[in-house]
Amino acid sequence: MTDQGDQPPSDFSGGRPEGRPDGRPERPLPARRPSDESLPSRPVERFTASRQTRAIAGLTSERAAKIVRQSGDARWVAFLGLVVVALFVIVYYFYELGAPIVNTPSRLDSQDQLQQVTAVERGYNLYQANCARCHGVNGEGDVGPVLNDQMKLFQHLNEQYIRNVLTVGGRYVCGNPKSLMPAWADTNGGPLNYVAIDDLIAFIRAPSTQEYQKRDAELNEPVVGDDGNIETFKGWRDTEFKPEPSASPVPECHSGAVGGTPAPAASIPADAKTLDVTAVPVLQYDVHDLAADAGKAFVIHFDNTDDGQTHDVDIRTSDGQTVKDNPTVTGPGTTDYVIDGLDAGTYTFICSVHPIPQMSGTLTVK
Repeated sequence: MTDQGDQPPSDFSGGRPEGRPDGRPERPLPARRPSDESLPSRPVERFTASRQTRAIAGLTSERAAKIVRQSGDARWVAFLGLVVVALFVIVYYFYELGAPIVNTPSRLDSQDQLQQVTAVERGYNLYQANCARCHGVNGEGDVGPVLNDQMKLFQHLNEQYIRNVLTVGGRYVCGNPKSLMPAWADTNGGPLNYVAIDDLIAFIRAPSTQEYQKRDAELNEPVVGDDGNIETFKGWRDTEFKPEPSASPVPECHSGAVGGTPAPAASIPADAKTLDVTAVPVLQYDVHDLAADAGKAFVIHFDNTDDGQTHDVDIRTSDGQTVKDNPTVTGPGTTDYVIDGLDAGTYTFICSVHPIPQMSGTLTVK
């Protein structure tokens, strides 16, 4: 065993490499830079020329002219781009709002009208599927009241009233516990959402001056008839209708005879001939042939015994033109229609609410 003092000296002192007191290895020196003789030479003018000379160094007259031409071309391109943008903005402005000189409709108005037509056509299918069984295919009334009467459409069947009835039903709107009108809105347990209700209102309030296409309820494609033409329909509301000054407006929640309170009947001449017409159950006249003297006033005594049904007796020419538009009567009820003298010829007497063969006939005037 050897003493520690007899051990040979070590190359490390305390485990640290020699040469650095902190024990870290020495860092290598950076690589030597090449001598000045090996560097590429630089022209003296590069460092001694003025700033202006250095800025245009190598710019010839041809290149300067080319730069000027390119700058001019760029300005023309920018100007043309600005003109195109300005014209687009002007054209688009009139496209959106309409041109005042040529009186073209605006895009917003055109789209609003197109959406209104679409709503009416959808509302027609909804009406036929849900409402026609009570109010009639053409709004002529059956179990439910008449809807296509102009006096009703003038004020009574306004948009808000129809919406209220469809939303909460007839019992709540009119306080009638016997009302058969249910609530149709899905918020009250009905099958129709707010869009369908808007479409129904659009159909009921549609003007009679516009023609609409019947569309398949599932495919939304126009329905083509047997003759190969697209089937159409018209609205009920006459936009030019104005009630007679002596007629009272239809009251709220009115479900009786159409036309409101009619004007007082004309006085019956003493020598006037009386023709009797009776409406019998169900939906038919008891007579289909009448005769009157030409140029002389006569009276049609109308007795509506069809309980709960609304009828009238209108006079029309053979080509369908209305000669005498008489007020309706809800059965049971009676009234006298005074008809001024007619020219000789053949006319048709018909129920305007139910224009079917059973409720029409021939009036011969000679």
